[in-house]
Amino acid sequence: MSIKTELLTSFKKGDTAIKLIYFNLAVYLLIKLIHIVCQLMLVDDSLLIDYLAVPSSLEILIYRPWTIISYMFIHTGFIHILFNVLNLYWFGRIFLMYFNQKQLVGVYVLGGIVGAMLFIISYNVFPYFQEVAPYGTLIGASAGVMSIIMGVALYQPNMYIQLALIGKVKLKYIAAVLFLISFFSIAGKNAGGNIAHLGGVLVGYLFVISIKRGKDLTRRINQIIDFFVDLFTRKTKMKVTPGNRPVSDASWNENKKKENELIDSILDKIKKTGYESLSSEEKKKLFEQGSKK
Repeated sequence: MSIKTELLTSFKKGDTAIKLIYFNLAVYLLIKLIHIVCQLMLVDDSLLIDYLAVPSSLEILIYRPWTIISYMFIHTGFIHILFNVLNLYWFGRIFLMYFNQKQLVGVYVLGGIVGAMLFIISYNVFPYFQEVAPYGTLIGASAGVMSIIMGVALYQPNMYIQLALIGKVKLKYIAAVLFLISFFSIAGKNAGGNIAHLGGVLVGYLFVISIKRGKDLTRRINQIIDFFVDLFTRKTKMKVTPGNRPVSDASWNENKKKENELIDSILDKIKKTGYESLSSEEKKKLFEQGSKK
């Protein structure tokens, strides 16, 4: 089996945590490849990241609304993506022990969105960021990953996990340390990233609260995700009619619906007036339908 086949099989059979990891890695490698080609051709590729990173400037954001989503899959540093995918793998697997795969995606995306919004609001409200607000940008999956970590830590706070060189540690202590690091770093060099982390913390908290109240915070966002997935992955395969004539899915479904309605009307007629009341064409249609089963 080739490496390509193994990767595709692993992606298809993997859970949503694995799929998110693969997607982040694929985007990272693609950006690196484009960067190398641009360097060799002496072309400036800085605009690529600019159009994918979420800007703190509201004037720029108006023209790049997609960055609220795209930024959470963009990484330029190896250590940056390494920590994010490792945390996504470890805590994503724990998350899926208690919640379903759609909820994991929903929490990840919501964490990223709220993290971006908190970043934008902070840079435009606090005077401390006044000088960098016009050109500040944010990239990375950290906010989405943080929301997953906080979700499982708040749902199962006393669960132990094994940490290298440290030993067994309860999830609530890991969550507390990560929160404190982010909070006390919001005025540091990576202020935007740490502010976004706090957005992830908020989403993780709200998700657990909603679950304990019998609701699902991710339901609405997953409906939106499903809509776009269905829109862009709508089947284009052609089905074949008994006459071997290919038709589109829509036409096939419409013909099938009409056929079922006809059979139902024939069966109703049999109930009311008996089999002998059917015309030869109706008997033939009923026979053909029975032969398909």
